[in-house]
Amino acid sequence: MRVLLYFEGKKMLEKSGIGRAFEHQKKALESAEIDYTTDIKDQNYDILHINTYGINTRKVIQQAKKQDKKVIYHAHSNAEDFQNSFLGANTITPLYKKYIIGLYSLGDHLLTPTPYAKRVLQEYGIQKPIDVVSNGVNLAQFYPDKQKEQKFREYFQLSDEQKVIISVGLYFRRKGLMDFVEVAKKFPQYKFIWFGHISLYSVPKEIRRIVQYDHPENVVFPGYIKGDIIEGAYSNADLFFFPSYEETEGIVVLEALASLQNVLVRDIPVYEGWLQDRYNCYMGRNNEEFSQLLEGIVEKRLPDLSENGWQTAQNKSIQHIGTQLKSIYETVLS
Repeated sequence: MRVLLYFEGKKMLEKSGIGRAFEHQKKALESAEIDYTTDIKDQNYDILHINTYGINTRKVIQQAKKQDKKVIYHAHSNAEDFQNSFLGANTITPLYKKYIIGLYSLGDHLLTPTPYAKRVLQEYGIQKPIDVVSNGVNLAQFYPDKQKEQKFREYFQLSDEQKVIISVGLYFRRKGLMDFVEVAKKFPQYKFIWFGHISLYSVPKEIRRIVQYDHPENVVFPGYIKGDIIEGAYSNADLFFFPSYEETEGIVVLEALASLQNVLVRDIPVYEGWLQDRYNCYMGRNNEEFSQLLEGIVEKRLPDLSENGWQTAQNKSIQHIGTQLKSIYETVLS
Protein backbone atom coordinates (compact mmCIF):
# COMPACT_ATOMS: atom_id res chain seq x y z
CA MET A 1 0.00 0.00 0.00
CA ARG A 2 1.38 3.38 -1.05
CA VAL A 3 -0.22 6.80 -0.48
CA LEU A 4 0.17 10.08 -2.36
CA LEU A 5 -0.35 12.95 0.10
CA TYR A 6 -1.39 15.90 -2.07
CA PHE A 7 -1.06 19.43 -0.72
CA GLU A 8 -1.51 22.31 -3.15
CA GLY A 9 -0.26 25.81 -2.27
CA LYS A 10 2.19 24.70 0.41
CA LYS A 11 3.96 28.06 0.71
CA MET A 12 0.69 29.92 1.22
CA LEU A 13 -0.78 27.45 3.71
CA GLU A 14 2.19 26.09 5.62
CA LYS A 15 1.62 28.50 8.56
CA SER A 16 -2.06 27.59 8.83
CA GLY A 17 -3.76 24.77 10.70
CA ILE A 18 -4.05 22.84 7.43
CA GLY A 19 -0.30 23.14 6.99
CA ARG A 20 0.33 21.71 10.44
CA ALA A 21 -2.22 18.96 9.87
CA PHE A 22 -0.33 17.96 6.71
CA GLU A 23 2.94 17.71 8.64
CA HIS A 24 1.18 15.62 11.28
CA GLN A 25 -0.13 13.29 8.56
CA LYS A 26 3.37 12.62 7.30
CA LYS A 27 4.59 11.81 10.81
CA ALA A 28 1.51 9.64 11.43
CA LEU A 29 2.11 7.60 8.28
CA GLU A 30 5.75 7.17 9.23
CA SER A 31 4.76 5.97 12.71
CA ALA A 32 2.38 3.42 11.16
CA GLU A 33 5.05 2.38 8.63
CA ILE A 34 2.89 3.38 5.67
CA ASP A 35 4.79 4.07 2.46
CA TYR A 36 3.92 7.50 1.04
CA THR A 37 5.04 10.20 -1.37
CA THR A 38 4.28 13.92 -1.66
CA ASP A 39 5.58 14.11 -5.25
CA ILE A 40 2.67 14.59 -7.65
CA LYS A 41 4.85 13.33 -10.50
CA ASP A 42 5.26 9.99 -8.73
CA GLN A 43 2.35 7.92 -10.05
CA ASN A 44 3.30 4.76 -8.18
CA TYR A 45 0.60 4.91 -5.50
CA ASP A 46 -2.67 3.20 -4.52
CA ILE A 47 -4.50 5.97 -2.63
CA LEU A 48 -4.64 9.70 -3.34
CA HIS A 49 -5.07 11.57 -0.04
CA ILE A 50 -6.13 15.16 -0.82
CA ASN A 51 -5.71 17.98 1.72
CA THR A 52 -6.36 21.23 -0.14
CA TYR A 53 -8.75 22.96 -2.56
CA GLY A 54 -6.61 24.63 -5.19
CA ILE A 55 -7.35 25.01 -8.88
CA ASN A 56 -5.32 21.91 -9.79
CA THR A 57 -7.04 19.62 -7.30
CA ARG A 58 -9.90 18.55 -9.58
CA LYS A 59 -7.43 17.67 -12.34
CA VAL A 60 -5.32 15.58 -9.94
CA ILE A 61 -8.42 13.69 -8.77
CA GLN A 62 -9.62 13.07 -12.32
CA GLN A 63 -6.20 11.72 -13.26
CA ALA A 64 -6.29 9.35 -10.27
CA LYS A 65 -9.78 8.17 -11.17
CA LYS A 66 -8.70 7.36 -14.72
CA GLN A 67 -6.03 5.09 -13.23
CA ASP A 68 -8.57 3.43 -10.88
CA LYS A 69 -6.88 4.89 -7.81
CA LYS A 70 -8.85 5.39 -4.61
CA VAL A 71 -9.37 9.01 -3.49
CA ILE A 72 -9.60 10.12 0.14
CA TYR A 73 -10.52 13.77 0.67
CA HIS A 74 -9.50 15.34 3.97
CA ALA A 75 -12.20 17.95 4.61
CA HIS A 76 -10.29 20.50 6.65
CA SER A 77 -12.61 23.37 5.79
CA ASN A 78 -16.26 24.26 5.34
CA ALA A 79 -18.32 27.35 4.56
CA GLU A 80 -18.80 28.08 8.26
CA ASP A 81 -15.09 28.49 8.98
CA PHE A 82 -14.51 30.38 5.73
CA GLN A 83 -16.78 33.20 6.87
CA ASN A 84 -15.26 36.13 8.75
CA SER A 85 -11.77 35.30 7.55
CA PHE A 86 -10.25 36.90 4.45
CA LEU A 87 -11.23 40.24 2.98
CA GLY A 88 -14.47 39.69 1.04
CA ALA A 89 -14.91 36.12 2.33
CA ASN A 90 -18.51 36.62 3.44
CA THR A 91 -19.52 37.79 -0.03
CA ILE A 92 -18.23 34.68 -1.76
CA THR A 93 -19.06 32.12 0.97
CA PRO A 94 -22.05 30.69 -1.00
CA LEU A 95 -19.78 30.11 -4.00
CA TYR A 96 -17.06 28.63 -1.77
CA LYS A 97 -19.58 26.25 -0.24
CA LYS A 98 -20.74 25.06 -3.67
CA TYR A 99 -17.10 24.70 -4.77
CA ILE A 100 -15.98 22.52 -1.86
CA ILE A 101 -19.12 20.38 -1.98
CA GLY A 102 -18.27 19.65 -5.61
CA LEU A 103 -14.69 18.74 -4.73
CA TYR A 104 -15.55 16.65 -1.67
CA SER A 105 -18.11 14.72 -3.69
CA LEU A 106 -15.33 13.50 -5.99
CA GLY A 107 -13.71 11.54 -3.14
CA ASP A 108 -14.41 7.87 -2.46
CA HIS A 109 -14.10 8.53 1.27
CA LEU A 110 -13.96 11.68 3.40
CA LEU A 111 -12.10 12.47 6.60
CA THR A 112 -13.00 15.20 9.07
CA PRO A 113 -11.22 16.07 12.34
CA THR A 114 -14.31 16.15 14.62
CA PRO A 115 -17.87 14.78 14.81
CA TYR A 116 -19.08 18.38 14.45
CA ALA A 117 -17.22 18.82 11.16
CA LYS A 118 -18.68 15.52 9.94
CA ARG A 119 -22.18 16.69 10.85
CA VAL A 120 -21.72 19.92 8.88
CA LEU A 121 -20.80 17.98 5.72
CA GLN A 122 -23.75 15.63 6.15
CA GLU A 123 -26.03 18.66 6.46
CA TYR A 124 -24.63 19.82 3.11
CA GLY A 125 -26.11 16.65 1.62
CA ILE A 126 -22.81 14.92 0.92
CA GLN A 127 -23.46 11.18 0.66
CA LYS A 128 -19.89 9.83 0.79
CA PRO A 129 -18.63 7.72 3.73
CA ILE A 130 -17.06 10.00 6.36
CA ASP A 131 -14.65 9.03 9.13
CA VAL A 132 -13.57 11.24 12.02
CA VAL A 133 -9.79 11.45 12.52
CA SER A 134 -8.24 14.17 14.66
CA ASN A 135 -5.48 16.26 13.13
CA GLY A 136 -3.42 15.08 16.08
CA VAL A 137 -0.66 16.61 18.16
CA ASN A 138 3.04 15.89 18.64
CA LEU A 139 3.05 15.17 22.37
CA ALA A 140 6.83 15.15 22.80
CA GLN A 141 7.22 18.50 21.02
CA PHE A 142 4.89 20.34 23.39
CA TYR A 143 5.69 18.74 26.72
CA PRO A 144 6.95 21.47 29.10
CA ASP A 145 10.66 22.22 28.84
CA LYS A 146 12.36 24.71 31.18
CA GLN A 147 14.91 25.81 28.57
CA LYS A 148 12.19 26.58 26.04
CA GLU A 149 10.25 28.48 28.67
CA GLN A 150 13.31 30.56 29.53
CA LYS A 151 13.83 31.40 25.84
CA PHE A 152 10.21 32.54 25.62
CA ARG A 153 10.50 34.86 28.61
CA GLU A 154 13.83 36.26 27.46
CA TYR A 155 12.52 36.88 23.93
CA PHE A 156 9.66 38.99 25.25
CA GLN A 157 11.67 40.45 28.14
CA LEU A 158 9.18 39.24 30.72
CA SER A 159 9.90 39.57 34.42
CA ASP A 160 9.43 36.55 36.66
CA GLU A 161 6.28 38.13 38.11
CA GLN A 162 4.65 39.05 34.78
CA LYS A 163 1.39 37.20 34.12
CA VAL A 164 0.98 36.19 30.47
CA ILE A 165 -2.03 35.13 28.39
CA ILE A 166 -1.41 33.77 24.89
CA SER A 167 -3.38 32.83 21.81
CA VAL A 168 -2.37 31.44 18.41
CA GLY A 169 -4.10 31.99 15.09
CA LEU A 170 -4.34 33.89 11.83
CA TYR A 171 -5.54 37.50 11.91
CA PHE A 172 -9.20 36.60 11.41
CA ARG A 173 -12.33 37.98 13.03
CA ARG A 174 -13.54 34.38 13.19
CA LYS A 175 -10.62 33.49 15.44
CA GLY A 176 -11.87 35.94 18.06
CA LEU A 177 -9.00 38.38 17.65
CA MET A 178 -11.18 41.40 18.39
CA ASP A 179 -12.52 39.76 21.56
CA PHE A 180 -8.99 38.88 22.66
CA VAL A 181 -8.04 42.57 22.46
CA GLU A 182 -11.25 43.76 24.16
CA VAL A 183 -10.68 41.41 27.11
CA ALA A 184 -7.03 42.51 27.30
CA LYS A 185 -8.16 46.12 27.83
CA LYS A 186 -9.69 45.08 31.16
CA PHE A 187 -6.40 43.68 32.46
CA PRO A 188 -3.56 46.14 31.85
CA GLN A 189 -1.51 44.31 34.51
CA TYR A 190 -1.33 41.19 32.30
CA LYS A 191 0.60 40.71 29.06
CA PHE A 192 -1.46 39.37 26.13
CA ILE A 193 0.42 37.81 23.19
CA TRP A 194 -1.25 36.76 19.94
CA PHE A 195 1.02 34.47 17.89
CA GLY A 196 0.34 34.06 14.18
CA HIS A 197 0.48 35.98 10.93
CA ILE A 198 -1.19 36.52 7.60
CA SER A 199 -0.75 39.34 5.10
CA LEU A 200 -2.64 42.35 6.42
CA TYR A 201 -3.68 43.16 2.85
CA SER A 202 -5.84 40.02 2.89
CA VAL A 203 -7.95 40.93 5.96
CA PRO A 204 -10.63 43.59 6.57
CA LYS A 205 -9.47 47.07 7.55
CA GLU A 206 -10.79 46.86 11.13
CA ILE A 207 -8.57 43.81 11.77
CA ARG A 208 -5.64 45.49 10.03
CA ARG A 209 -6.09 48.58 12.21
CA ILE A 210 -6.19 46.55 15.44
CA VAL A 211 -3.03 44.59 14.60
CA GLN A 212 -1.07 47.62 13.39
CA TYR A 213 -1.83 50.19 16.08
CA ASP A 214 -5.30 50.18 17.65
CA HIS A 215 -4.59 47.92 20.61
CA PRO A 216 -3.53 48.56 24.23
CA GLU A 217 0.13 48.52 25.28
CA ASN A 218 -0.27 45.18 27.04
CA VAL A 219 -1.14 43.41 23.76
CA VAL A 220 1.63 42.14 21.48
CA PHE A 221 1.40 40.79 17.92
CA PRO A 222 4.85 39.25 17.30
CA GLY A 223 3.81 37.48 14.08
CA TYR A 224 4.53 33.88 13.18
CA ILE A 225 7.06 32.30 15.53
CA LYS A 226 7.88 28.62 15.62
CA GLY A 227 10.20 26.39 17.59
CA ASP A 228 11.38 26.80 21.15
CA ILE A 229 9.88 30.24 21.75
CA ILE A 230 6.27 29.41 21.00
CA GLU A 231 6.58 25.94 22.50
CA GLY A 232 7.92 27.56 25.65
CA ALA A 233 5.05 30.07 25.54
CA TYR A 234 2.46 27.32 25.45
CA SER A 235 3.66 25.76 28.68
CA ASN A 236 4.97 28.84 30.50
CA ALA A 237 2.04 31.22 29.97
CA ASP A 238 -0.58 31.52 32.69
CA LEU A 239 -3.40 30.76 30.26
CA PHE A 240 -4.16 29.85 26.65
CA PHE A 241 -7.18 31.97 25.67
CA PHE A 242 -8.77 31.02 22.34
CA PRO A 243 -12.08 32.84 21.75
CA SER A 244 -12.63 31.47 18.23
CA TYR A 245 -16.19 31.46 16.90
CA GLU A 246 -15.77 28.56 14.47
CA GLU A 247 -13.30 25.69 14.00
CA THR A 248 -13.25 22.25 12.43
CA GLU A 249 -11.03 21.17 15.36
CA GLY A 250 -8.44 23.68 16.51
CA ILE A 251 -4.91 22.22 16.43
CA VAL A 252 -3.65 25.05 18.62
CA VAL A 253 -6.04 23.92 21.37
CA LEU A 254 -4.54 20.43 21.19
CA GLU A 255 -1.06 21.94 21.40
CA ALA A 256 -2.03 23.91 24.50
CA LEU A 257 -3.53 20.84 26.16
CA ALA A 258 -0.39 18.84 25.35
CA SER A 259 1.65 21.61 27.00
CA LEU A 260 -0.06 21.08 30.38
CA GLN A 261 -1.64 24.51 29.97
CA ASN A 262 -5.00 25.73 31.25
CA VAL A 263 -7.29 26.49 28.33
CA LEU A 264 -10.15 28.97 27.97
CA VAL A 265 -12.27 28.64 24.82
CA ARG A 266 -15.61 29.80 23.50
CA ASP A 267 -18.47 27.35 24.06
CA ILE A 268 -19.04 26.25 20.44
CA PRO A 269 -20.23 22.91 18.95
CA VAL A 270 -16.83 21.78 17.61
CA TYR A 271 -15.64 20.90 21.13
CA GLU A 272 -18.55 18.57 21.87
CA GLY A 273 -17.36 15.12 22.83
CA TRP A 274 -13.75 15.94 23.68
CA LEU A 275 -13.68 19.18 25.68
CA GLN A 276 -15.79 19.52 28.81
CA ASP A 277 -16.27 22.78 30.68
CA ARG A 278 -14.74 22.77 34.17
CA TYR A 279 -13.21 19.33 33.57
CA ASN A 280 -10.39 19.67 30.99
CA CYS A 281 -10.91 23.33 30.02
CA TYR A 282 -12.94 26.43 30.80
CA MET A 283 -15.62 27.71 28.44
CA GLY A 284 -17.22 31.12 28.09
CA ARG A 285 -19.90 32.55 25.81
CA ASN A 286 -19.04 36.26 25.79
CA ASN A 287 -16.38 38.74 26.86
CA GLU A 288 -17.92 39.24 30.30
CA GLU A 289 -17.68 35.52 31.04
CA PHE A 290 -14.21 35.33 29.48
CA SER A 291 -13.00 38.15 31.73
CA GLN A 292 -14.33 36.53 34.91
CA LEU A 293 -12.89 33.15 34.05
CA LEU A 294 -9.57 34.54 32.84
CA GLU A 295 -8.94 36.41 36.08
CA GLY A 296 -9.98 33.42 38.18
CA ILE A 297 -7.61 31.10 36.30
CA VAL A 298 -4.63 33.46 36.23
CA GLU A 299 -4.98 34.38 39.91
CA LYS A 300 -5.47 30.67 40.76
CA ARG A 301 -8.88 31.17 42.30
CA LEU A 302 -10.23 28.49 39.96
CA PRO A 303 -9.01 24.87 39.87
CA ASP A 304 -6.06 23.95 37.66
CA LEU A 305 -7.43 21.69 34.91
CA SER A 306 -4.17 21.24 33.01
CA GLU A 307 -3.64 17.60 34.03
CA ASN A 308 -7.06 16.58 32.70
CA GLY A 309 -6.38 18.55 29.54
CA TRP A 310 -3.07 16.76 29.08
CA GLN A 311 -4.81 13.40 29.42
CA THR A 312 -7.24 14.46 26.68
CA ALA A 313 -4.34 15.27 24.36
CA GLN A 314 -2.90 11.77 24.85
CA ASN A 315 -5.83 10.31 22.89
CA LYS A 316 -4.92 12.45 19.88
CA SER A 317 -1.25 11.55 19.54
CA ILE A 318 0.46 11.27 16.16
CA GLN A 319 0.87 7.53 16.70
CA HIS A 320 -2.84 7.10 17.38
CA ILE A 321 -3.69 9.04 14.21
CA GLY A 322 -1.34 6.81 12.20
CA THR A 323 -3.13 3.69 13.42
CA GLN A 324 -6.52 5.17 12.46
CA LEU A 325 -5.34 6.23 8.98
CA LYS A 326 -3.86 2.80 8.30
CA SER A 327 -7.15 1.13 9.16
CA ILE A 328 -9.13 3.54 6.95
CA TYR A 329 -6.71 3.13 4.02
CA GLU A 330 -7.04 -0.65 4.22
CA THR A 331 -10.83 -0.41 4.35
CA VAL A 332 -10.96 1.91 1.34
CA LEU A 333 -8.65 -0.33 -0.70
CA SER A 334 -10.70 -3.43 0.09
